[in-house]
Amino acid sequence: MRLRLSQAWLLAALLLSACATPPNKEMDRAQGAIDAARAAGADRYAPDEYNAAVTSLDLANHAVGQRDYRLALNHALESHTHAENAARLGAENRARIRGEVEREMALIAALLAEANASVTGAEASRIPRRVIADARRRLAEVNDDVQKAGEAMKADDYLAAQPSLQGVRERIQGIIDSVQPAAAQSSRRRR
Repeated sequence: MRLRLSQAWLLAALLLSACATPPNKEMDRAQGAIDAARAAGADRYAPDEYNAAVTSLDLANHAVGQRDYRLALNHALESHTHAENAARLGAENRARIRGEVEREMALIAALLAEANASVTGAEASRIPRRVIADARRRLAEVNDDVQKAGEAMKADDYLAAQPSLQGVRERIQGIIDSVQPAAAQSSRRRR
């Protein structure tokens, strides 16, 4: 009976001593996972999960300051889980956005070639100069936006490239549409 009682006290003492020290190892592990997630771009491509990891680690640090090491351990483990999820989601979102931007750039390149050919064809068919000048001006604006997107892509910043490409295809199609009817009218007049 004494042996069991002494074993119970020993177990209780071990449990208390385990909760009597800060969970430094777990907190360092969580910080390492947060740093890895940030390096993978999770702070931009999975901000909610990344911020949850940072918040949990802050809560763990606060709990250590309050000497609530059990709570600190829970927050540190939670932070590590959020950081790993943020790294995974960040990589997935970055790859998805990269694919979307690259597809959009390919479609825009084809449309730009068509627009340039349409404007060149319109020049040859005696379209009013103001129509062609307006089309050229609008094409230059579109080219500026496409160049901004291209620079962002070279910098591996696909989130910055997306806004530059919004509405570009529609604008190019508007340019094509503006010179094609004028070219058709001009060729009808010559007959």
